[in-house]
Amino acid sequence: MTAQRDGAEMRHAVRRLTVQFTALIVILLVLVGGLVFAIVSTSAEESNLRALTDAVHVDSPHDAPQAVWVAILDGGHLETSAVRLPGLPDEAAFAEAARTGQPVESQRDSAGRSYSVLTVADGGRIVQVARDQHETQEERGRLLWALVVSGLVAAVASAFIAAWMARRAMRPLARALALQRRFIADASHELRTPLTLLSTRAQLIRRHLTSASATDAAPALAGELDEIVHDSQLLTEILEDLLIAADPRESAIAADVDLVAWADTAVAAAVAHATSGSVSITRTGENRALVVLASPAALQRLFSSLISNAVDHASGTVQVDVAAEGAEAVVRISDDGPGFPAEMAERAFERFSSSRRETNLSEGPRHYGIGLALAAEIAARFGGSVRIEPARVTPGTPPGATVTVTLPLHRGRTKTGGSAHP
Repeated sequence: MTAQRDGAEMRHAVRRLTVQFTALIVILLVLVGGLVFAIVSTSAEESNLRALTDAVHVDSPHDAPQAVWVAILDGGHLETSAVRLPGLPDEAAFAEAARTGQPVESQRDSAGRSYSVLTVADGGRIVQVARDQHETQEERGRLLWALVVSGLVAAVASAFIAAWMARRAMRPLARALALQRRFIADASHELRTPLTLLSTRAQLIRRHLTSASATDAAPALAGELDEIVHDSQLLTEILEDLLIAADPRESAIAADVDLVAWADTAVAAAVAHATSGSVSITRTGENRALVVLASPAALQRLFSSLISNAVDHASGTVQVDVAAEGAEAVVRISDDGPGFPAEMAERAFERFSSSRRETNLSEGPRHYGIGLALAAEIAARFGGSVRIEPARVTPGTPPGATVTVTLPLHRGRTKTGGSAHP
């Protein structure tokens, strides 16, 4: 659900950026196209006016440039070009030029075409020239269509480019958002188990205080307080490891870690939790040191998560078995609970995929489907893996569940001490 919501938000952001960028490009194209059209139109008008101005100096209509019509009124005698144009000459322009002595510009329509007309008083005569605007208008039309088509093509191209650029720009942001949410989910999940242990130990201390005298309770209280101090330190280490895991640029400092010692510590820490749920927890297998190269805090997170998950789902027993198999250290955490549904086996290591059968939804902690995903990521960071073993098929008993963690042994350090341990 979270991934779908993030995907929808990213698509919405990409669409919004695409629309905004495309709109900006379209506005720029309209401004540039309008400027180009205005410049070309102004240039065509100036060219047309120069042609008309040059034509008024001809001595006879027969000497007129091509595509220019000329009429000369001299001493009441009107002489025009051989081609007759309906509506020309412009008598009103003749009269105004004769009255004012200034050039007169006008527009006349003739035979369905538009003509630019210039009438000039030249000495004792009046010259009127006209030029067909059909070709100029067609050029303007072609330019306008070229600008519109090129603008549409550019707008479509810019939309595709904008979508591509927006997706590329949003990917780092989406990854950062996913990393942030992942860190929050991991932190909330990982801190739950140590906080539960702290709460359980505090309840035990209160029980000792209410059921025994201060002198009788002192040794037990001292031990419980030591455990609370240890759990508090563990919380700090978990937070530091979470911060490292949340930043891909950082890497945890790996050290030689005795897997057997860490398994013993994790089991001891889970005893109070298991006892409160009427579950017995035992540690079997190797007692010699099995050294792996890993982060102590990360291994604590891995064991605490898997053992706590097994205790929460067990009917009565949890077993943690540590063994050396070839060049690998193998830890099997088994419980006699309802096990994993067969249809969830493939998705058990996905985040937020709750892969256990819940036996009682009204009591106990809620499981969000993060523990196995975190365990798999921690193991992978140090060259290992996590897998679910096939369920045991015994008539009349629950199938149970077995989660196996495999880590490579640190060569040459499997029998001697000196490794990092709790």
